[in-house]
Amino acid sequence: MSVVAQVFVVVAGLFHVAIFVMESVLFRKPSTYQRFLVKDETEMNAARPWAFNQGFYNLFLAAGALGGLIAGGDKGHAIALFSCACMAGAGIVLVASDRRMVQAAATQALPPILALVLAAAL
Repeated sequence: MSVVAQVFVVVAGLFHVAIFVMESVLFRKPSTYQRFLVKDETEMNAARPWAFNQGFYNLFLAAGALGGLIAGGDKGHAIALFSCACMAGAGIVLVASDRRMVQAAATQALPPILALVLAAAL
């Protein structure tokens, strides 16, 4: 895998670690839950268990991407790229489920898509 593709894998992985922190650690803060279109504390309390769980999904995807790069070789890179494909798919599902999330979906999906394209092209 090219160095440029690896850079985008790292960016995608670190972004998903940050989302894990927001969803699983900081979700009770209004400035955090409002980013996820949660209006108030009542909605936050209802959504918190789901956000907590979703945060761990993001952490596991990040672990696959970053761990695959660290492992290296064909198998490690395959794991990293599979994780990126899952991240890209999740971004597509996000925008398909709520058009208001187009910016978040693009931010989530663009780095792993670039990693996939660059890994295939270079």
